[in-house]
Amino acid sequence: MQRAGTVVGVVVGAGRSQRFGGDVPKQFLDLAGKPVITRAVEVLSSRPGIDGVVVVLPAAELHGARAEGLRRLPGVCAVVAGGATRAESALNGTRAAGDATFVLIHDAARPLAPPALVDRVLGATMDHGAAIPGLAVADTTKEIDAEGQVTRTLDRGGLRLAQTPQGSRTDWLIEALERAVGERAEVGDEATALERAGHSVKVVAGDPGNLKITNAEDLGRARHMLEEGGGDMRIGSGFDVHRFGADRTLVLGGVTFPGHAGLEGHSDADVVLHAVMDALLGAACLGDIGGHFPPDDPRFKGAASTDLAVEVGRWVADAGWVVVNIDATVLAERPKIGPRSAEMRASIASCLDLPPERVGLKATTLEGLGALGRAEGIACQAVALLKARTG
Repeated sequence: MQRAGTVVGVVVGAGRSQRFGGDVPKQFLDLAGKPVITRAVEVLSSRPGIDGVVVVLPAAELHGARAEGLRRLPGVCAVVAGGATRAESALNGTRAAGDATFVLIHDAARPLAPPALVDRVLGATMDHGAAIPGLAVADTTKEIDAEGQVTRTLDRGGLRLAQTPQGSRTDWLIEALERAVGERAEVGDEATALERAGHSVKVVAGDPGNLKITNAEDLGRARHMLEEGGGDMRIGSGFDVHRFGADRTLVLGGVTFPGHAGLEGHSDADVVLHAVMDALLGAACLGDIGGHFPPDDPRFKGAASTDLAVEVGRWVADAGWVVVNIDATVLAERPKIGPRSAEMRASIASCLDLPPERVGLKATTLEGLGALGRAEGIACQAVALLKARTG
């Protein structure tokens, strides 16, 4: 299927939260300084591929302060009233998406969906017409009868626990939801309506961190994930090596070393930043610098690695990650790194919008062993720690 057309997200928050209890519906409860529904809206509005977000609220809220606050959020294009059922609310929101080619329907009670998950669903929706995220079932699963007796054991290999956001071609979903509403069919999610209408739905990998807030315990878990650092963490490693010989100034970590022979390479051959960039890309599962900045591409001939590192930092942030810290070790007989270490750390930190104290930098010699020990070049290895952005 052709990847074209606009995409609108729809956040469905029209329920009364009867299972949750309390006077305030769960979608309006505070979650680390923001209402739950606001965080769910930001899950979609923060993604570059989504052109706007429609919010669906209980009809009684439509002209109140909560609705007005949501209208002021960046990316929100409409706030509309829901209906008596999930299908009616999703249908109202989808119709409000106007002429969008695709829609992503998301639960207001899922405020922590990782950006990479949203991107997976969106990509699969554009490729297949409809897609949902699903979690594999880890436990042995039993089917029971009305008396609680086991009737059979299900093959969990073919089972998935559905999450949101759920994506679809807009025309498919409107037709499917109109049919479900007209037939008064009980559909627990949009995929069910699509299946009933004869449309195939692609399942992509879900994420255990995509918590759905159903009760007070879930809200406590979500607060812990945001306030106590319970988010996903990733580690990446990078390594690079360049030989001496280029007729250029030596650049390490974005800092020039006048009077020293330069390193050979297509860009400025900054071996330190190259290792750091690969560590970041590896932690975020975004490939490597060779794939993003090919050594035979004339656009990057002589390019400043500081500029490339800024670009990598943006990609990592767009993928939903925050850089916690960087640690790099330079392997070289010359030059002496120690006198310029603070300057190099500040330069690397500046590229990634980090405080310098989050960048570690060390250097060691090879004691005359091998090519590096003979001072034929310089190598660097780096480690990056990333944390999922949850705020």
